[in-house]
Amino acid sequence: MKELKNAAKIIGIALVTAAVVQELKKPAEQRAWRGHLTFSIPYDFTSPSLQRLKEAYWNAQDDRIITERVFGVGWAINVHALLRKLGWLPQVPRSTTEE
Repeated sequence: MKELKNAAKIIGIALVTAAVVQELKKPAEQRAWRGHLTFSIPYDFTSPSLQRLKEAYWNAQDDRIITERVFGVGWAINVHALLRKLGWLPQVPRSTTEE
């Protein structure tokens, strides 16, 4: 189990390093500090806001369980969508009219 934890740490450090290097290769005015690595692995090093945290981890309007992480490399889990799909939360009624 210790070897698995060490491997996960090494992979995490490698992904963060790759994301930072990818941004540093861009001209300074083009650096957004958010994007995707190979295999569409998302990264975001911008300051997280409360709204972005909510959208990633507790979004009743989004059916996706896997969302992009608010800060760092990888993905987040939309707990609301997960609990809804498990049947532990009621379905959110969808609006039938366009606003």
